[in-house]
This record gives sequence, structure tokens and C-alpha cells, in this order.
Amino acid sequence: TVPRRRPPGSAMGCGLPLLLLPLALLAAPARAEGSTAAAEEVQIEVLHLPEACSPKSKKGDLLNAHYDGFLASDGSKFYCSRTQNEGHPKWFVLGVGQVIKGLDIAMMNMCPGEKRKVTIPPSLAYGQQGYAQGKIPPNATLIFEIELYAVNKGPRSVEAFNQIDRDGDKKLSELEISQYLKEEFARDGKKRHPSAHDEILADIFKKNDHDGDGFISAKEYNVYQHDEL
Repeated sequence: TVPRRRPPGSAMGCGLPLLLLPLALLAAPARAEGSTAAAEEVQIEVLHLPEACSPKSKKGDLLNAHYDGFLASDGSKFYCSRTQNEGHPKWFVLGVGQVIKGLDIAMMNMCPGEKRKVTIPPSLAYGQQGYAQGKIPPNATLIFEIELYAVNKGPRSVEAFNQIDRDGDKKLSELEISQYLKEEFARDGKKRHPSAHDEILADIFKKNDHDGDGFISAKEYNVYQHDEL
């Protein structure tokens, strides 16, 4: 995905169990540099809209998409997702700052199979600083051509929490998460070192059990601020 302040090309791993990405992830809100022109907006042109448009993307959903990035000034391409990660589409959570603010806005209410061309002003991209390493100059307006492949329930969704919380006590125990990890490992069928389970489990609690009580509460898990929990 195109990161907030890192050069394009960084991506969430494809095919990983959803729990591994979510429970270890603490996404920061996106904040554009030089956002003095608050009235600037993302321009969206729908290039293709499939007949069946469901589900539509919303904040917190896990999206799978390909996109190319161009500089509006001269049309030069600075990013192509198809040349990254062996050409696999990118996985990222929408609306939580894993991509630049303009893309978070541009990909809302989008359906699987839809294609869009979007124009993002500097205030919702890399602002006055630009990003030299990503070949993005200061005050650059960006154009992205996006093809969305999948819209899944986000890894921090209420449904995911309830699936792990087998006893329904609104907190996740080590045993519950351990069991869920085993099931996810079995489901994806990838070979892993025997120690991987324990290492991942320990890392999940280290990053999410903020009060150290041995449980991950709904509040600690729910970084996307859903109201249902």
C-alpha cells in the first residue's frame, strides 16, 4: 500500500491469517502535511461499475486492490502495485491511515470489481514536503487508477471479535486466541516453525494487552472505535 510517510511499495502480506495482521496492528490516523486548503477534495471518476455492487467498502473493511500512481503535473508514473510483491494485489484496512488520506477517502463506498480514477490534492497526499524517495515532489497532485477486487470484514470488526470470544465475556483470553491461531494456521495450510504459534501469541499480547491483566478487552482490541462493543 502507499504509506502515510513511507515510499510506495510497502504492503500487508497477502494470504496471512487475518488475526495476525489485526491483533498486531495499531494503526495511526492519517494526517496530511500542509493541509491549509481544507476545501480541497478528492475527485472521483468511476471507470467501471459492475452490475452487482455489494458489499460497498466502509471504514475498517479489509480491501484487496491494484492501483497505479501518477503525477498530475506530467503524467509520470511513480508507483505500480503490479510490480510489487510478485504482482499480488495489495491488502489494507480502509480509513485507518494505512494509506494516504486521499486514498482512504477515494476508496470509500466502492464495490468489488469497480474501477476508479481519482485525483488527490497535495493536502490529502504528501503535502508541502512531498516524498523524494518515492519520487513525489512538494505540493504534488496525485492521480491513481484503482481496481478493487475484494471487500472483506475488517480484522478488527465486531464479527471477528465475537468469533474469537467463545465464552462471550467481551474479552479475549490467551486460550481463545491460541485456539483461533491454530484454526487459522490449519486453514491456510502454510508450513511454519513449531515455535511460530507461541511467538505470535506472545507478540499479540505484548502489543494489545495494555493493562497487563492477561486479557485483551473489547476496548484494547477495538482500535477502529466501533460502537457495537
